[in-house]
Amino acid sequence: MATSRELGERDSNPDSDLPEGTVDNLAAKLPESLTIEVSLPTTIHAAPEDELAVAIVEVPVDPGQVEVIQPTTTSIPVSAPEVVPVPKPQAQHIPELPTNDGRALSRRDRMRGDIAAGPEAANMLTADRLIERKRNTRSRPEGGWNALLYWLTLHLVNLGDSPKVRARKALEARVDKKFEGGARFVPVLTRKGGVGKTTITALLGMALSEIREDRIIAIDANPDRGTLSERVNKQTRSTVRDLVTLAPTINSFNDFTAMVSRDETRLDILASDTDPLLSEAFDENDYNVVADLAARFYSIVLTDCGTGIVHSVMRATLQRADAVVIVSGGSVDEARLASETLTWLEANGYQDLVKNAVVALNTATQGTNLVKLEEIEAHFKSRVREIVRIPYDPQLAAGSVINYKDLKPLTRASATELAALVTDGLPVRQGA
Repeated sequence: MATSRELGERDSNPDSDLPEGTVDNLAAKLPESLTIEVSLPTTIHAAPEDELAVAIVEVPVDPGQVEVIQPTTTSIPVSAPEVVPVPKPQAQHIPELPTNDGRALSRRDRMRGDIAAGPEAANMLTADRLIERKRNTRSRPEGGWNALLYWLTLHLVNLGDSPKVRARKALEARVDKKFEGGARFVPVLTRKGGVGKTTITALLGMALSEIREDRIIAIDANPDRGTLSERVNKQTRSTVRDLVTLAPTINSFNDFTAMVSRDETRLDILASDTDPLLSEAFDENDYNVVADLAARFYSIVLTDCGTGIVHSVMRATLQRADAVVIVSGGSVDEARLASETLTWLEANGYQDLVKNAVVALNTATQGTNLVKLEEIEAHFKSRVREIVRIPYDPQLAAGSVINYKDLKPLTRASATELAALVTDGLPVRQGA
């Protein structure tokens, strides 16, 4: 419906299709203002299905009816936690063992199989109670009157070994010292020839092999044609030169023993070269090859060194040494040269070997009866750990094959003492 203004505009417009004056008549009939009210339907909000699926309540929320809640402040009291004291640990109560019914812990109280009134403690099962001691469990005594009394009383009285036998067994126990690790090297040396160095080496090796259960070897490292192999019955012609040549093919103890000679005490001896021209070729490197092979199969390696103390073999020998044996004769010059050997060792950095050294004083050399052996011993005791006298023995003086069991008892006792002193100076653990 057009307003009066619009009708006026149309009436004044010459292009209008209405007849003239119509507009004025219509405008005169219309009121000054016209109000038209239109009522629209109320919009209803429908919640989608996905909202209903995640709704917290079962009834959907109507946005038009949401009640606005004003925020409020709530005070929550916070208090410190109560400290609870930690209880102290109580001592663990260990119940006592059952009593033994008031009886002493001895075989006498249970010898007839008596049954105690209460349970017996485990410590009642003593060896004294359970084992019946027999008179013949003690070993047969050795030596003198004790052995005679044991025989005369039909084994009823056993006083044990005589003091002399006990001392011998104690000495043998020292020789039988147990080692851990590799082989122990003991060179026997001096600066003077003819003092019995080779004989002392063989005698020491036999004393060790007679008592110990492990393997002992003596190596002739004399570059000037040594005679160590002549102290036993030869069983092979092989020498240190052959061992060096065949070293890559030696893989077992049987391969090694095919090149050594063994005496009745189980001492193995490796001979030196018999040709002087070839023996000079035996040097430091050759000795290291032989020593490495010997260390694989033997517990103690003795080395019979030559008189050339500045030879390269001597350097390799001393570098491996765990202890040394210095051999001295009973004459003035022999004792002096042995003492000079100690001086040379100290001057070349082997002070520890000198302090731990053992001097074997061979009294079978010439001039022994003309000098004061006590003075020689006193001199060496001020420089080394121990000194041992090796007495005169015809078999040793012969310079030939040594049958250890045929030596004089005093000679064997001196050899055992030398072996014990040398073993005392060897470390139990390698590198200790």
